[in-house]
Amino acid sequence: MKKDIILCGVGGQGILSIATVIGEAAMANGLHIKQAEVHGMSQRGGDVQSNLRISDGPINSDLIPEGKADLIISMEPMEALRYLPFLGKDGWVISSSVPFINIPNYPDPEKLVQCIDSLPHSVLIDIDTIAKENKIPRSANMVLLGASLDTLGIEYEKIKEAVTKIFGSKGEEVVAANIMAMELGRAKANIK
Repeated sequence: MKKDIILCGVGGQGILSIATVIGEAAMANGLHIKQAEVHGMSQRGGDVQSNLRISDGPINSDLIPEGKADLIISMEPMEALRYLPFLGKDGWVISSSVPFINIPNYPDPEKLVQCIDSLPHSVLIDIDTIAKENKIPRSANMVLLGASLDTLGIEYEKIKEAVTKIFGSKGEEVVAANIMAMELGRAKANIK
């Protein structure tokens, strides 16, 4: 088993929480993991990106080479496209469909969505609306994680255990909200 995952978004959207959950679940599954993070000006809406490499064997580098990513998980469509050169030919892009417009020359959101939609393996999901409609607005990142669950190659129960471990100190309500968010995202993505 080997998965090379690029997680990306804008500072404050919860990308590193997604990486932590996936990493914790991978280790609980007895897998090797390497992670490299790039923190932009996260407090000012800068880009945040993480390379997450998971394998059942040793991993030599924490960086994913161009054309080798199995999965891009993005909280924002422009950020998903920024890392497209790293996607392998059979790779998946799972992204929020809602742009985070934080620059004056932000590209046309419709064109971004069309570009992602035209990829052979992609899921676009309005994670913000799903989270707000279900009264869990702070769990939009977990909706996105849920949308990617069936592409990760990690048992769902291990992901749930990781969420419980990581968010447990914040209380049962927070754990339940994050698990519900994942389940909503998984159902909406419907990847077979």
